[in-house]
Amino acid sequence: MANKIRLLVPCKLLNDRQKALQIRKGDYYRYLAEFKGADERKEAADQSLKAYEAATSSAISDLPPTHPIRLGLALNFSVFYYEILNSPERACCLAKQAFDDAIAELDSLNEESYKDSTLIMQLLRDNLTLWTSDLPDEGGDI
Repeated sequence: MANKIRLLVPCKLLNDRQKALQIRKGDYYRYLAEFKGADERKEAADQSLKAYEAATSSAISDLPPTHPIRLGLALNFSVFYYEILNSPERACCLAKQAFDDAIAELDSLNEESYKDSTLIMQLLRDNLTLWTSDLPDEGGDI
């Protein structure tokens, strides 16, 4: 037993990797859905939706709204709703919620993630500006 080395991976590290894996899985199927025919597109979209939903559930329970992984997930998931499911309303709702939640806690951001988080927040904001022009005339507000 003295010659055996045990490697214990901290649970937090595993959880972050699991979140990242779910996000990448959602992204992978989203990219497939962009290029597949109707039947294969639906299957890829369903797989992407499941992966994004699992990642979102985990991120909301484990990460603060300002965390770059959580913000990046919201960005990618909202693009999925907009481009793959053709749902600008849902895309805008998701992006706005993520942006608003992060703004409310912006002062709690640490220095190392500030740049990443604010960059992703700006991308969310840019998408919202672009996408609200595609919504039915409701004054452009979400």
